[in-house]
Amino acid sequence: MRGWLLGEFRSPERLLEAARGLRARGFTRLDAFTPFPVEGMDEALALPPSRLPRLALVAGVGGAAGAYLVQWFTQAVDWPLDVGGRPLHAGPVFIPIAFETAVLSAASAIFLGVLIGCGLPRVTHPFLGLEPFRSASIDGFWVSVAVDDDAGGAAADAALRELGAVKVSRVEEGG
Repeated sequence: MRGWLLGEFRSPERLLEAARGLRARGFTRLDAFTPFPVEGMDEALALPPSRLPRLALVAGVGGAAGAYLVQWFTQAVDWPLDVGGRPLHAGPVFIPIAFETAVLSAASAIFLGVLIGCGLPRVTHPFLGLEPFRSASIDGFWVSVAVDDDAGGAAADAALRELGAVKVSRVEEGG
């Protein structure tokens, strides 16, 4: 049955060594849970670089261009109005609104990108039913290994214990 093996470690250094060791043994579906960021964990888990900066850039430029286009269309094409002799397309006047819309668009895209990327909003997760796992937000350092069958689970269990896990727990996908 599909599930995870969770290994608890005493320190962030031991967790980092375990993550590197698991990667060296061929385990690829890993995740780490710590009460604070651990320097080097992204590299140890071989996580890809974040796509959020590109998403923010595209959303910001798109938002600014859209706001500028709407203002230009409204002022110069749809409802041309001569106010004080200024030209119908007065670009500098449109810039503050375009900038504000760029900021709003980028921030909204980042917010939605994080929600979608993290699979949120998720009310519960099978790990939360494991009583010792609650230490992950206080003083515990955990690594999870996704396993599909009993053979993979046995290999992951042996690897976690060999790498110094204080406790190894199995969590099934159904809860």
